[in-house]
Formats: sequence, structure tokens, C-alpha cells
Amino acid sequence: MQTLIDLDKKLLLFLNGINNPYLDPIMFYATKTFIWLPLYLFLIFLIFKNYKQNGWFILLGAAVTILLADQITYSIMKPFFARLRPSHEPSLEGLVHIVNGYKGGLYGFASSHAANTFGAALLVWQALKKFYSVGWVFLWAAFITYTRIYLGVHYPGDIIVGAVIGLGCGWVGFSLSEWLINRFSKSPTTLG
Repeated sequence: MQTLIDLDKKLLLFLNGINNPYLDPIMFYATKTFIWLPLYLFLIFLIFKNYKQNGWFILLGAAVTILLADQITYSIMKPFFARLRPSHEPSLEGLVHIVNGYKGGLYGFASSHAANTFGAALLVWQALKKFYSVGWVFLWAAFITYTRIYLGVHYPGDIIVGAVIGLGCGWVGFSLSEWLINRFSKSPTTLG
């Protein structure tokens, strides 16, 4: 286990070390949820455009996805594992690139950002792949989660585990949406 932890630290220092003062503000704001509001609204528009009233079932599945991903990572894993974020790790002080003094909360395993974004990406991809080429949502999720390493608030392992949890939660959320559409919709054939 110690070998994995050491490898995680080395990979963090390598990836976090690839920084640039011009990228700092981009990465700092790209990690914020509100910046992506236009994208979220656009995706919601596409869902309702293609699913009509069944779009509410997709949104309910998205809410379940985020709720599950967030609760598993934030409420269960972070307090249980109590792994300090790189930005709070005393042995990494002065080695981790920090932007605007942002250090995040005390614990970082597993990444809620990764869980939420990869969960949302899977659900959106499942819901819209029949209508659009939306594989780019996984690139968006990867970019968002990379910002967390760039900012020094997550180890790569935090991101990987968070992403896997998110993908599982996205599958659960979309499965729930499918079940609701098949169970309660007058036109269940509109599934993605």
C-alpha cells in the first residue's frame, strides 16, 4: 500500500508541476461549478428537446447520480479514510503548486468533483448518444478533474477512484431514468 501512496505522490508532483502563471486563473475558475452553468443548461435543453416530458425522468436520474456520488465520496469516504489533501500534507509543503491560496477542505479521498462530473458525463452520454455525438462529455469530465490536480487539492488516485464511483453512480442514475420512463411514460420508446 505504501508503494501506491508513494507513486500517487510522485505522479501528483509531476502533473501539478506542469503549471504556468497564465493557466492559473483558467484552472482556478474552470474547477468552479457556476462557470459551467451555460453547458448544463444546454444539456438540459437537449434532454427536453429529445425526451419531451420524459426529460423530467432523466433529470431525476441526474439528481440521484449527483446525490449518490457526492454522499459516497464526501460523507462516507473522506471522513473514513481521512487522507489529507496534497495542499494540507505537511511533507509536501512548498512542493505543491497552490493557486490563489486555495487549499480545499482537509481531506480529499476520494474526489467528489471526479465522482460528480464522471457520473453526470455517463448519464448525459447514455441519454443523448442516440441523438448526438456526445462522447466529448468524458473529455470535459477529465478536464474538470485534472484542474483538481493542477490546483494541488487532489492526488491522481483520488481522481481515479472518484471517477470510478461516479461512473457507477451515473449507471445507477440512468438505469433509474430508464425504469421510470418504461414504467410511467406513455411513450417509452424515446429512450437513448
